Amino acid sequence: MTPKPLIILIAGPYRSGTNDDPELMSNNLRKMEEMALPIFRAGHIPVIGEWLALPLLKQAGSRHPGDEAYQEISYPVSRRILAKCDAILRIPGESKGADGDVQIALEQGIKVYYNLEDIIAL
Repeated sequence: MTPKPLIILIAGPYRSGTNDDPELMSNNLRKMEEMALPIFRAGHIPVIGEWLALPLLKQAGSRHPGDEAYQEISYPVSRRILAKCDAILRIPGESKGADGDVQIALEQGIKVYYNLEDIIAL
C-alpha cells in the first residue's frame, strides 16, 4: 500500500531581514521554493504560505509589506494552512512568522522537520 502523502508547510524567512526590499524578499521566497520540488518528488504535497498570501494581498490592494491588508492576510494564511498540514519544514534563517508557525505546530502535535533529508527519507 502506498503511504498517504503528507501536506508539508515550508516555513522560513520571507520579509525578515530584508528591510522590505522586494528583491531580497523574492530571494527568500526562492529559498523556500527550492525545498518544494524535492518534497513533491518524495511523494508529498509542499505548501508555502506566500503562494496563497501574495495573490490575496494583490486582490486586497496591499501597497507595501506591513500595511493593513498585509497584516490581515499574511500571517493568518499560514496559520490556516498549518491547521490542514501534517508536518512543517522549518528552513534556516531568522523569522518571527516561521518561528510562530513552528510553535503552533509543536503545540498541536504537528511534526516539525528541520532537514529536508529527513522528509526525503520517510
